[in-house]
Amino acid sequence: MRSIEVLGSGCPNCQRLEANAREAVAMAGVEADVRHVTDPREIVRRGVMSTPGLVIDGEVVSTGRIPSAGDIAVWLSK
Repeated sequence: MRSIEVLGSGCPNCQRLEANAREAVAMAGVEADVRHVTDPREIVRRGVMSTPGLVIDGEVVSTGRIPSAGDIAVWLSK
């Protein structure tokens, strides 16, 4: 099972990224646990200074923008 984390305060952009991530899981046909990390210390510990951030399987793949569900699905397929 893949691990996806959305890093951010819970703002509308973070919520949109989480929705895109969930849509991408369905598009890619993979099993994934999607969770939202809102703790600012944890976000900074991951090296993310601009939110929202997206982490797939422990690797930060995007910061400061909202990748499309299609982009995320491609990352999940790798």
